[in-house]
Amino acid sequence: MNQTLGVDNVDLSKATLSSLLDGIHQNKWSSGQLLELCLDNISLRDDPANQVYTARFDRTAKAEAAATDALQQGGVPMGELAGLPIALKVLLDVAGEVTHSGSRWWAQRAQSDALVVSRLRRAGAVITGHTNMTEFAYSGLGLNPHYGTPANPLAPGRICGGSSSGAAAAVAQGMAVAAIGSDTGGSVRIPATFCGLVGFKPSQQRIPREGVFRLSQSLDSIGPIARSVECCDRLDAVMAGERWQKRRPVNLRGRHFVVPANYMLDELSPGVAEAFARSLSKLRECGAHIVEATAPVLDTLPELLKGGGLTAVESYHVHRHWLQQHGENYDPQIRQRIERGAGFSAADYLDLQHLRAERKAQANEWLGDYDGLLAPTVAIEPPLLSELEKDADYARLNLLVLRNTTVANLLDLCAITLPNYQYGDLPTGLMLVGRNGSDKSVLGIAQAMEKALRP
Repeated sequence: MNQTLGVDNVDLSKATLSSLLDGIHQNKWSSGQLLELCLDNISLRDDPANQVYTARFDRTAKAEAAATDALQQGGVPMGELAGLPIALKVLLDVAGEVTHSGSRWWAQRAQSDALVVSRLRRAGAVITGHTNMTEFAYSGLGLNPHYGTPANPLAPGRICGGSSSGAAAAVAQGMAVAAIGSDTGGSVRIPATFCGLVGFKPSQQRIPREGVFRLSQSLDSIGPIARSVECCDRLDAVMAGERWQKRRPVNLRGRHFVVPANYMLDELSPGVAEAFARSLSKLRECGAHIVEATAPVLDTLPELLKGGGLTAVESYHVHRHWLQQHGENYDPQIRQRIERGAGFSAADYLDLQHLRAERKAQANEWLGDYDGLLAPTVAIEPPLLSELEKDADYARLNLLVLRNTTVANLLDLCAITLPNYQYGDLPTGLMLVGRNGSDKSVLGIAQAMEKALRP
């Protein structure tokens, strides 16, 4: 084996998975060195009062990195993620570790890995630890009174977004090269947007959820947060149990996209509206056909959200007994949202599921004429923490932050967010939404868009 050159000149807050894997395979650095760099960044940058990581897995991570380096030294073929330090949202089970889902009172020691964690390990990923999140994943803002709220590394004083707040903060600060989160109404895409990253929400059936704490059985999806579309593509393939292959470049010329004239463009901040218009202009310069059209199905979504919708009733089903015994230990904002589900009858729930099935079919049919839907990922830039101190402001901003991303969950579509802001601006994102099952196509198109949007 050639002498490694070290990672002194590697900026993990910018490096892609491909570049890091190439460095390992070319003996420019070792997996152990990459891990140590991540661990050093955690020690240097993590705030004990507002944690990014709620648990570090140093011992097992070092063993995993050493195993990768031994295989590399022996010339043994390795997995698709071999040697890459990956963080996990703390609702994914890791054997022998405590899953607490952002709660101080609820916790269980996992007997086995979640299925996606097993697949990541088999691909050679080095699991760095569990990252902070909104308690029980029930908010798009990312606040947590128990473990603190991770600071936004791009916008001091502002939120990272949630619920996968720690996952995005870890990647943005080089504490991991990628992270895995969950997305029930935008919980991967919102923090990815607010931290200047790429986040992918797959069609729900694509990624197995065994060993992942539930918020909403109907809406939960598992997705990656990383530096590039290709990074997310690699992670998605591994979690789906597929072999990853580098994609051929997609030409945007002649592609047809739709911008909804209703619902998703309401109440945009001036900065978000400007960034979105600029992104559309760049895509048109590449030959993409973009039309604005009314999407009738979007105007019906408030029906699915009434009274908290499926998330409220399904989370109440999970928490109803715990609330009776430990209700005072919940984050009051989260408890209030869960308890809304108590007002649903069995008939209400079945009616809601039937209505959702109709809306899903309607959305898939409407999107059939296009290569995807384009919209701002979030209607506003990341709010200041000081803007969320009053309950009424918290509730209002939470709904606005979640509004656009929730569309893909309610209608069971796949969606990806790409950074689309200029240097010096607050981070914003462009979202591409595709039909259910069109994940590979969406990832390919998103790679071409990513290239087009680069400054």
